[in-house]
Amino acid sequence: MIKNRITIVGSGFVGMSLGVMLAQKNDVVILDIDKERVDKINKKINTISDKEIDSFLVEKDLSLSATTDKKSAFSSSEFIIIATPTDYDPQENYFNTESVDSCVAHAIEINQNALIVIKSTIPVGHTKKLQKKYKTDRIIFSPEFLREGNALKDNLFPSRIIVGGHHELCRKFVEILRDCSLKEDIETLFVGSEEAESIKLFANAYLAMRVSFFNELDSYALENNLNSRSIIDGVCLDRRIGKGYNNPSFGYGGYCLPKDTKQLLANFDKVPQNIIEAIILSNSTRKDFITKQILKYKPSVVGIYRLIMKEGSDNFRSSSIKGIISRVIDYDVEIIIYEPGIQDRSYQGISVVNDIEKFKVKSDIIVANRMSKSLLDVKMKCFTRDLFNEN
Repeated sequence: MIKNRITIVGSGFVGMSLGVMLAQKNDVVILDIDKERVDKINKKINTISDKEIDSFLVEKDLSLSATTDKKSAFSSSEFIIIATPTDYDPQENYFNTESVDSCVAHAIEINQNALIVIKSTIPVGHTKKLQKKYKTDRIIFSPEFLREGNALKDNLFPSRIIVGGHHELCRKFVEILRDCSLKEDIETLFVGSEEAESIKLFANAYLAMRVSFFNELDSYALENNLNSRSIIDGVCLDRRIGKGYNNPSFGYGGYCLPKDTKQLLANFDKVPQNIIEAIILSNSTRKDFITKQILKYKPSVVGIYRLIMKEGSDNFRSSSIKGIISRVIDYDVEIIIYEPGIQDRSYQGISVVNDIEKFKVKSDIIVANRMSKSLLDVKMKCFTRDLFNEN
């Protein structure tokens, strides 16, 4: 059987999970500027925190390699998938797409036949701009819908496949994804690139709105001495509302929701709106409220249990608890952090205590966005809004 040759740019949780899945039945090369990550992949070592990927690298016969050489990576591939990180730039009021634009430029220069599939989140209309710039329809946008720590599972059992483009290779790309997944009858939509970009931003904005809604419900319950879980359980019994994304937290965070909601708001610059802006404001208000709740205990030392957003993640990026830290600091209260992912003795000037027993003893109050079994013996000094013990 002749295998398709696929290049994936970026070895983060999008690129790594997609690469491992596709390498089951295709020849996959991951291109990354980080030599340490490239060496890890070539030694079958995972670059992210994902147990499913760990298992696949050991147990599956994968045709997967990595390189830092653009020419060798791009030259003979039929599909080039761009999964480099983009972030919202508050000064420009738009995503910084330099990494994506650079990859597209190099891919076009080296390979005149490949379908270039952008997986990185970008502003609405950006794919169309690139198509016009290079006078080609072989640049398309296909959003990913993955959870940190479950990225490979979400690729193997996708909720849907969205393809924003009309090149003849689009259908072959979908068949490759379907062939490597473990789910039958995957809902698939072929739409324009701008519609596909909008789907990604609006989907994440809706999830952020849902998180914010239940956080505000929880704030109301806390302020009025009500049982928050009882209210949430009753609300979610309505099938139109349902369960999921209803566990209160210190705010939404992580790779996608904060930046995607801000980008969507920027795309509304000439369109009247109220909800999108309210979602962003609500997330900040929630952190203000949580900080005041913590300070009611008048602690001398606030212990921060983990910077990660949730179990199974290795990501601190835009985590909600960092927003709590920045607010508590303003009140001149001592903070210590327990975070095994940090090897240094301090993080941004804050002491890191990675001996869990010393951490528990030294902390007057332990602030945990998500509870852990390791805190059960000091549950009475923990402050959390994790009502359902789930991410």
